[in-house]
Amino acid sequence: MIDKLFRFVQEDLASFGDLEAGDDLLLDVQTITDAMMTTAQKVAELGIRFALNLLVCWILVHFFYYKKSRRRDYYFTFMVFSSAMLTLLYIMGNVEVGVGLTLGLFAIFGVIRYRTETVPIREMTYLFVIIALAAVNGLAPVYHVAGLQTDAPHYALGWGSVGVMALVNALIVALVAVLESESLVKHTATKLVLYDKIENIVPEKREELLEDLQKRLGVKVENVEIGHVDFLKDAAFIKVFYHLPKGESNSVNMITRAKDYVE
Repeated sequence: MIDKLFRFVQEDLASFGDLEAGDDLLLDVQTITDAMMTTAQKVAELGIRFALNLLVCWILVHFFYYKKSRRRDYYFTFMVFSSAMLTLLYIMGNVEVGVGLTLGLFAIFGVIRYRTETVPIREMTYLFVIIALAAVNGLAPVYHVAGLQTDAPHYALGWGSVGVMALVNALIVALVAVLESESLVKHTATKLVLYDKIENIVPEKREELLEDLQKRLGVKVENVEIGHVDFLKDAAFIKVFYHLPKGESNSVNMITRAKDYVE
């Protein structure tokens, strides 16, 4: 029966000159045969996707992000956001609702939440990476239709597809590992300073300004930027750039108010 249907589709398409016999008719045959995934296969597919995504996300967040930032709030956000994104994409990918609507929902959630505070560029980069990985792990093909030449077409686990999906995750982890390595780039940190000697902010006294900041802050100052100057209070906001020693981090450099501090 399957062979007859297969030949019928070939002849019908060839009569219009669109496709030659034997060309990419997998989708047509799959639609005709209506191969169905079993419950066990659906559970296994979700388990593979969820476990791989959770493992890769944990490696990125725990060994690369949290190691330097020590921000437990973003640790929680990245892990939960990635898992929720994957499950939503997986469910939406199996219904008629498009992936665009899914991403749109997360865009709305992002605007509602993240517009209330400035998210540092490093945190935004990691957020984008875990969203991209969740999309790959949630939508990449894992099972394929087998047995098309028989009377019992069925879904079978495609280890090649799983391998490609795992390779994509491994490449992203390797890229982050290289870019986060201390030997590749020095990590520049910044401090916001309310400086009280505004007579030193003029270009002619730049060396005196750097020397005074280094003495009072205890760091090797690489560069400074002069911000708002208040002549009534004889104070100026200065952004100080310096290099962090190897293995050290400072996640409160940009905080100027006690209520902004998050443990």
